[in-house]
This record gives sequence, C-alpha cells and structure tokens, in this order.
Amino acid sequence: MIDAALIQQCGDKALKPEIAEMFIERAGSQDPLAVTVRSGTRIVLVPKPTTPDETLALIRDNLGRNTVRVGITQYPAGLGIIEAGQLKPDLIDACENIRLGTALFGKVFRIVTKWYGNPTAKEVLPLVLDDAIIAWKTGYFEGVAVFGAADPGDEKRPKSADADNVDARVSEGPVRNETTSVGGRASGDPNTASIRIDLSGVGSHKE
Repeated sequence: MIDAALIQQCGDKALKPEIAEMFIERAGSQDPLAVTVRSGTRIVLVPKPTTPDETLALIRDNLGRNTVRVGITQYPAGLGIIEAGQLKPDLIDACENIRLGTALFGKVFRIVTKWYGNPTAKEVLPLVLDDAIIAWKTGYFEGVAVFGAADPGDEKRPKSADADNVDARVSEGPVRNETTSVGGRASGDPNTASIRIDLSGVGSHKE
C-alpha cells in the first residue's frame, strides 16, 4: 500500500485525502516506475522497467502510437505533450506523480459529481467514485473527453499557479493532435495521436 501520509502530503488539496487514497488504490499502482501500455482496449506486454531511465525509454518508445499510463496514479503520460522537452522526468517521481494525478482526477471527480447534480448524500459517493474511476481509465464520461474538459471547480475558486500549470498540461496539445476515433468520435487520448514524437533527448540531461 502507498503510505497514506505521502498521499496527504503530495496530493492535490482540493481533493479529499480519503478519495485520493481510494482513487490510487483502485486505479493506480504501488510502483512509481509502473508503465501500462495499451493499444485500443488491448494491453501491450512490455518489459517491466526497474530504473527511471528504463521507464523514460519505455514511455519514449510507445508515446505517440499507444496509450501510456505511468506511475502511482497511472497518469496519462502524453497529456499536454506537443514537443519532446515537455515530457518531464519528474512524472515518475512518486510525490510529483501523486500531485499531478490527484489534481487531474479531482477535476474528473468534479465533472462526474456535477453530472449527478452535486449530491450531498453519502450513499451516492460510491456511485460517483465508480464513474469517476471509469472515466479516469477510459478518458470519457457521458461522451465528454474529461482530461481536456473545463473544471467545474474553476467556477467556485480562483486559480492558483499550480492549477494553471496542470490546466496547461491538460489543454495544450491533445486537442490539436487528436486524430484517432472511438465509436466515431475523437478519442481524446493524446497518446494515440498519429504524430510520432521524438523524445530521444528525454532523460539524457542530468542535473
């Protein structure tokens, strides 16, 4: 199990810690270097990376032709990527992955909650959470590409600098690069864009 204290420390403050924990338990991974590769609905068998360099190389080899999820939150690795320099190695850092993943999932959760009419009854929460996790895994909820959709929470609170950074990663690139379709509509998944991205330089710089 991922340490609850780490989730509370690194998780997005707009998402309740208990929801963040359930999200990671059900949709994430225990391994910060975990990479899941899918081609459509089929899981592509890939070697299990054991080092950050191997993880980045695996992402590089599959990004642009397959769906790639990475790290503790299984964050969509290609989200917002329009050039090689935008894929940051800190995506496989445990704390940073939790920060980014819970911020993005928080938006998905708010989209689903709004669709349900912003219910307050506790018995409705499992239904909202179930649908939010499915939306996280598929990228869709009720026909909406959730990763690029507007955040209902923005109507209620001013944006912080961190929120702007996350929004930029979500909104840039995938909207322009979507080329494949699922059921006759744009897939909404930046990892399936037909443009092959050269990420050969990622991970080569040592600080």
